[in-house]
Amino acid sequence: MATHSEPSNRSSLGIRASVLALVLAMVLTACGSSTDADLIESGPLEGTTITVYSGRGEDLIQPVLDLFEAQTGATVDVRYGGSAEMALTIDTEGDNSPADVYIGQSPGAVGFLDQNGHLAALSSDTKGLISGDYQASTGNWIGVTGRVRVLVYNTELVDPAELPATVLDLTKPEFAGLVGVAPSNGSFQDFVTGMRGMLGDDATADWLAGMAANNAPNYAKNGPIVDAVTRGEVPMGLVNHYYLLEFLEENPDLPAANHVFEPGDIGSMLITSAAGVVTYSDDTEAAEALIAFLLSPEAQELSANGEKEYPLLASVAAPDGLAPLTDLASITVDLNDLAGGLEGTQELIDNSGIQK
Repeated sequence: MATHSEPSNRSSLGIRASVLALVLAMVLTACGSSTDADLIESGPLEGTTITVYSGRGEDLIQPVLDLFEAQTGATVDVRYGGSAEMALTIDTEGDNSPADVYIGQSPGAVGFLDQNGHLAALSSDTKGLISGDYQASTGNWIGVTGRVRVLVYNTELVDPAELPATVLDLTKPEFAGLVGVAPSNGSFQDFVTGMRGMLGDDATADWLAGMAANNAPNYAKNGPIVDAVTRGEVPMGLVNHYYLLEFLEENPDLPAANHVFEPGDIGSMLITSAAGVVTYSDDTEAAEALIAFLLSPEAQELSANGEKEYPLLASVAAPDGLAPLTDLASITVDLNDLAGGLEGTQELIDNSGIQK
């Protein structure tokens, strides 16, 4: 394992463009295409160091990076932190940044980097690995895995027949004080940003104001919402799907379940983790090779099983018990096209009064 609190100095040797082709060939081989096995076994990135700034936690992404090291011979040095923290660090460092690759928990922070010119264009080969729904229209970042917004509820306190078909109904009087939210959390903010893109700012502001008028209980993060629901402190809450799965692993008898809104509803939006090559990387081919590997069947299966998230590669099945992606509202909204980006979203949240 090559995990470090600070990034190390990158290798001074440039990486030929053929490296990306070799690693892409590895990805395609896993999908059933053919390539020269001797080239794969030779370790096309032997002696190369790739520095990653990761907004994804070590427990989520490190196993995949370890697999990349084992299969390519590369060394991956990782600096971990919050998605926004890592993005702001790159923004501050500018062309002095040692980062080759940025991996973010959500598209908000990676969109910020893209908007500020900190991400390089990805090749058509890499972008062709997954659906265009899961990547930026600029071609500068791509989704890696996805998590779905759900309504977690206490099965002892809530009748499933009374659950709403759409998240928009949560502003109705019968849900007053019953739905926990995390307005300061990045996932909630990405959800609101997606709502802006699909419904417009006025409708989004109305929904936020309705939730505020309903005195939606506030929590810092998704985990505390699920904990509160399982204890009966609040009957239900808006979270990402995998949090309850993690709680149930610890205690399968918890009285809670995830409610997925009707197919295509904004409340069941798929939010992607995302990655991009940092503009200032000296080894952009090696950096992109890592991103391509994140979209290989092996890496996608490892992510799906370990993180309980949705793989974005069509050939890899979702973990058992998860609704099919075709039933969900994908985050097809391009954050780069939204006026004000996440700053505009934060302004709407602040003005709504939902954050107590």
